[in-house]
Amino acid sequence: MTRIGDNGGPAMDGTRWRAHCWHRARADLLPVLPVEVVRMRVRRAQALGLDYKTYAGVRASTGRDLVAFLFSSNALGVFRDGAALPGGRECRLQTLTASRHLGAGPGLDRLALARRIDADSSLDLPRFGQSWAFMRDEVKTWLRQQHLPGDAVLMIGETDHEREMMAAGGLAGFITGMRYFEGTRHAV
Repeated sequence: MTRIGDNGGPAMDGTRWRAHCWHRARADLLPVLPVEVVRMRVRRAQALGLDYKTYAGVRASTGRDLVAFLFSSNALGVFRDGAALPGGRECRLQTLTASRHLGAGPGLDRLALARRIDADSSLDLPRFGQSWAFMRDEVKTWLRQQHLPGDAVLMIGETDHEREMMAAGGLAGFITGMRYFEGTRHAV
């Protein structure tokens, strides 16, 4: 029995066919990679110290492989000149196959820290409160000097300010130091 305002709901005929079409269309959108390509990318992710899901996500969003990492002094856990890198981070850096670069926080001797981690280059991170345009110009200038494409450089940082710097400079992505070095993720 129908009531006032009741149109009987949506038509249910053909529901399974429409679901089949949607599933098929979604599957056709995803590229099918040969098994050997997937294996090669898993090995590359391991060589970079990343889990495959993170590596595949960065590669899919940028369309290119990672060639360099920009480590902030905050991600390295160094807050004073001469302080030791905590918890095996130095060993982890030595196994990295991509080039290493350092972004030093205010008040740190960036050249000394860069030598300690065997970084190819270093830059002073923009101070907190700098404009977006200033951060963009600083990072883009550094990228040009190093002959690096921005979307092939992954930033390992800790703060939201560093995440903004990554976005302003057009870098490939951002991973926290805790996630990169210790494999921990914060549930929000």
